Amino acid sequence: MNYLELLNQEQQKAVLHQEGPLLILAGAGSGKTRVLTYRIARLIDECGVNPWNILAITFTNKAAGEMRERVDRIVGIGSESIWISTFHSTCVRILHRYIDRLGYDQKFTIYDTEDQKTVMKDVCRRLQLDTKMYKERMLLNVISHAKDEYISPEEFRLAARGDFRQEKIAEVYLEYQKELKKNNALDFDDLLVKTVELFESCPDILDYYQERFRYILVDEYQDTNTVQFKLVSLLAKKYQNLCVVGDDDQSIYKFRGANIDNILNFERVFPDTTVIKLEQNYRSTQNILDAANGVIGHNRGRKEKALWTENEKGESIIFQHLQNAYEEAEYITREIQKKVHADKAQYRDFAVLYRTNAQSRAFEEKFLMANIPYKIVGGVNFYSRKEIKDVLAYLKTIDNGKDDLAVHRIINVPKRGIGATTIGKVQAHADALGLSFFEALEDAKTIPGIGKAFLKIQPFVHMIHEWRLKLADLSLEELIGDVLEKTGYAKSLEEEGTEEAQARLDNIGELISKAVLYEEGNEDPNLSEFLEEVALVADVDSLEDGDNRVLLMTLHSAKGLEFPYVSLVGMEDGIFPSYMSIAAENPMEEIEEERRLCYVGITRAMKELTITAVRVRMIRGENHYNNLSRFVREIPRELIGQRSAVPPEPKVRQVPADSAYAKAKEAFRTKTFDPKQFQVVKADRLDYGVGDRVSHVKFGEGVVLDITEGGRDFEVKVEFDRAGIKKMFASFAKLKKVESL
Repeated sequence: MNYLELLNQEQQKAVLHQEGPLLILAGAGSGKTRVLTYRIARLIDECGVNPWNILAITFTNKAAGEMRERVDRIVGIGSESIWISTFHSTCVRILHRYIDRLGYDQKFTIYDTEDQKTVMKDVCRRLQLDTKMYKERMLLNVISHAKDEYISPEEFRLAARGDFRQEKIAEVYLEYQKELKKNNALDFDDLLVKTVELFESCPDILDYYQERFRYILVDEYQDTNTVQFKLVSLLAKKYQNLCVVGDDDQSIYKFRGANIDNILNFERVFPDTTVIKLEQNYRSTQNILDAANGVIGHNRGRKEKALWTENEKGESIIFQHLQNAYEEAEYITREIQKKVHADKAQYRDFAVLYRTNAQSRAFEEKFLMANIPYKIVGGVNFYSRKEIKDVLAYLKTIDNGKDDLAVHRIINVPKRGIGATTIGKVQAHADALGLSFFEALEDAKTIPGIGKAFLKIQPFVHMIHEWRLKLADLSLEELIGDVLEKTGYAKSLEEEGTEEAQARLDNIGELISKAVLYEEGNEDPNLSEFLEEVALVADVDSLEDGDNRVLLMTLHSAKGLEFPYVSLVGMEDGIFPSYMSIAAENPMEEIEEERRLCYVGITRAMKELTITAVRVRMIRGENHYNNLSRFVREIPRELIGQRSAVPPEPKVRQVPADSAYAKAKEAFRTKTFDPKQFQVVKADRLDYGVGDRVSHVKFGEGVVLDITEGGRDFEVKVEFDRAGIKKMFASFAKLKKVESL
């Protein structure tokens, strides 16, 4: 096969380059995946490189899968030896082989976001931190950022000296890592951090992988963070055959830790770098590209390039300046309907892109009224649903008994009469002897005061042991089926008999399908690998092709996608760019990030780009009069074919009787309650005071810390024994004084 015939001149240069560092600046829609694929093929076919010596790293499972398919198709025999995977998957494979050198068991667990939250709650409780001052989510974000920058707990603690708040966070970071280690678990950030630690502390392992991966290719390099940069730099240090592909103009993930300097300063780190620019676009019309070039050209922190195409000039950019969000949504709805009803397009051809998720509401309402099918990209992840997490917790417990979180989750699911008191005694026993929670359960008979609770614990332990023994003989489908049957999990949902319960059963059915597909696609399937694969699946990977629905999504979610018709909505200063970026300490840097995001949005469009803004937008119940976005003003005026006045008031249209909106409207016609029923009547006095013990129907017992008399009611502050500090109105709380004995 002659690869060069299918490539333009600059693409050919990138494919033909062999030795030394290579930076490919690939503009949006410039065919970078094809270049990467053909480059791998040429290294093998014409340069005699062993496929075993090639590593290709992508950011998403979807991108890795697409590259794998292309490479397999072109290279044929031997392509299976090439490592094509995400950063995290690459690290998982390395760690499973060598993590014992860092003091971990090789069968470690990967904690997802919910698992991390559970650990953090426990850490905060143990350190007696005020979670109103130190929010758990905030603490996890700070720790994640530290790991992105490859800052250890010890380094963080040293940097925090003299700052009380930072010192507290450093203490949390240290304790959080201790807890993960105790559970033989890693979070997502740890996968990268521990691999770099492994390479830095074990030169023999680093040397092995440097010899193994003599040719390294990294896609979407503009999205790498510091620890990813360190990982790649270490691997490429020996042979310097590092090819990175990226576009600094599409660096939009600073909030996730991405460091644009990695691509901007690549030539400084690797002085002998060859730079090749891919500027020919195969996706969009020239007018769309000229609009994108006009906007991004206002950024200072970028490498000079300009997109061009051999495609037609295309339609002018459509611009509508409307009165409010209602009219904005009405306009977009009307334009979609026009094209679909005229058979010029299908619903799947349209994407509505906005800066924040909150902007979707008006479009959802209008689409429901118009019977337009739609999908919001970025909803609840399949693997975050309760029933899925429950089943996976059983599988994790069978696979890795040291995972305390998994065992805690399912010890009483479905209910088997093991209460909080019993669990507390088991945990105390585990803590005292340095055991995992499951090991303590195995040792439950010896726990002081456990009593008859042992008889409820024992069957659970035996059940887990039985599955472990049968693991080699059962398929994953059979194992999950056995778990559902023997625990009574499926039966309890069936007996519930509700639509919600049926939906949960359907979700579990989908998990079983996933397990079957995994087994069919792997020569040597096993439970550990399946759990890793599940843990590494990204939200964006769930977007189904062939789904005939208009897509609603944030600009960040749109990265890497393309659509014939794109609407950029909410183009006002304060919305896009956001107030936060405009009012930031370093507004230029923040607005440049926002401008790159706008560039990404514009370049998603293939045929037609519509831009809308409103004069008055309601935010948190207040009308805001925002200026037109500076990004719209940066588009050359000659490219915009329609600058509208406010359109006439939309006519009241008959809503289709079978539409979801009509049905919902009908359901809410009946008056269900009288607001007068809920009027608060302030008591003349309270029968308890500061320092008294009180009880609450939900939160249990606690001590009154403060009482503030307001015009309508008393505000009471209570520190509950189990639920912590709560503020509530006396009339609603209905607190009862607990008489001391």
